Amino acid sequence: MGYGMDMSNQYTAVIKQDGDWWIGWVEEVPGVNCQEASKEALIKSLSDTLKEALDFNRADAISAAGDGFEELIIAP
Repeated sequence: MGYGMDMSNQYTAVIKQDGDWWIGWVEEVPGVNCQEASKEALIKSLSDTLKEALDFNRADAISAAGDGFEELIIAP
């Protein structure tokens, strides 16, 4: 049974203004970082990039598992 992405997951963005730009990272997912001209645009960009990274990582894991895999929800 596939569970897909649980939309109740929460992630932590670390953001700051650096000169004319806003820059930010998602703590829990390496490689999810963005730079935008406004705080609002940065938050949207981080959210979109996070979703893309999670979708890509999920597809990559399923591909690596091959046939007969099982998806389970786990917590740290």
